[in-house]
Amino acid sequence: MYWISKSFHQIRRLKRRTLIFLAALGPGIITMIADNDAGGISTYSQTGAKTGFNLLWAMIILVPMAYYVQEMTVRLGAVTKRGHAEAIFDGFGKFWGWFSIFDLAVINWLTLVTEYIGMTQALSLFNIPPWITFFGVTLLMLGIVISGRYWTFEKITLFFCLFNLVYIPAAIWAMHTGNVKEGWSAVAKGFYNPSFSFGMSGVALLTLIMANIGTTITPWQIFFQQSAVVDKGMDIKDIKCGKFDTFFGAFMTCTVAAFIIIATAGVFHFNPDQGAGYQEIDSAAKTAAAMPQVLHGEWGQWAKVLFAIGLFDAGLLGSLCISLATSWALGEVFGWAHSLNKTVREAPWFYVAYVLMLMSAGVVSLVASIEVQNIITIFVQVVAVTLLPAALMFLILLLNDKPLMGEHVNTRWQNIANWSITAFVILISTAYGISVLFPEWFGSGK
Repeated sequence: MYWISKSFHQIRRLKRRTLIFLAALGPGIITMIADNDAGGISTYSQTGAKTGFNLLWAMIILVPMAYYVQEMTVRLGAVTKRGHAEAIFDGFGKFWGWFSIFDLAVINWLTLVTEYIGMTQALSLFNIPPWITFFGVTLLMLGIVISGRYWTFEKITLFFCLFNLVYIPAAIWAMHTGNVKEGWSAVAKGFYNPSFSFGMSGVALLTLIMANIGTTITPWQIFFQQSAVVDKGMDIKDIKCGKFDTFFGAFMTCTVAAFIIIATAGVFHFNPDQGAGYQEIDSAAKTAAAMPQVLHGEWGQWAKVLFAIGLFDAGLLGSLCISLATSWALGEVFGWAHSLNKTVREAPWFYVAYVLMLMSAGVVSLVASIEVQNIITIFVQVVAVTLLPAALMFLILLLNDKPLMGEHVNTRWQNIANWSITAFVILISTAYGISVLFPEWFGSGK
């Protein structure tokens, strides 16, 4: 009887721990999956079409980079119970606080424009006019956040995260029907034995690398995840679960990114003379539209549908998170009520800021030409990575504040990893600036 009683006790304790663990999941997965937004899909599409499998190795590096940066927001939010904007104002004063908010507002608004671009272009493939997409998705996103419950928002958003996985079967179909002679062994070489003969200029290659970094680690993620941790009510005891949540999200977002690269490389990079070649691929929507030209028959149509669904879902997730990151940050700075657990009547300015962000960004996506839209999409990713070092330095310094963080202050290894990431971002941003000023130093090419 003793052993039976002990077994039941252990089962109940395991069940309780599992429920606590599952309850803590959410902010990390949502933040990371939402980072595969419309701009990210376009960036990965161009990466695969123009470089084949030869930049897949970067995804291995980006997993720990994304994790080490974002897990700091879990600790900071759980310990301080404050959003990132408020933490910067308290820790560094008004000047740097307003500097960070200005940076965030500008890059978030520009990124939000790319999300609407992605959604309107995706549904245009199904002959849905952009203005209908604009009004429809804006009303949908407003409906998701005005429920007055963070938990409702999180459940709905996690459901949308599942659609990000459509790129996995798209990549499998592309490899099955494409023109990659070596098959999946060629994919493997992209991880351990890549070629760097892309036929691209040094400037173009650096821009593409920066865009890949900029769409995987962004300032809005830092603000969003920390505010989500606070709004969800996570505590110090939830930090371990929050770290796993963040790592799983980082792993999944880079895995999906790799499959997008594989899909577009398999279809376009190895089939430049069939239909649309890799030179023409400059957006995710154009990628989806061109799929049937290369993958003839039912395969091509299904690949097109999957890419379009994934692009729309990516834009929707990105829009939800980016606009909320801004509203949370503004609420913290101006002292507004700023929580998804409050109704519109209880937190009017929080929701006003949210709607204004959506409406203004959406209008730009309606009036800009396709060419301008595609330029904006890549430009925003590059700008994001140039603004990233400042956000990283604020975050690292806060995590090294012993009186603020107590026992959850950064360890030596965490500091080595995070300062190395910051130095790498600064280095590649500097290299990009030099390449723009002195392109001849970086060779010539297409």
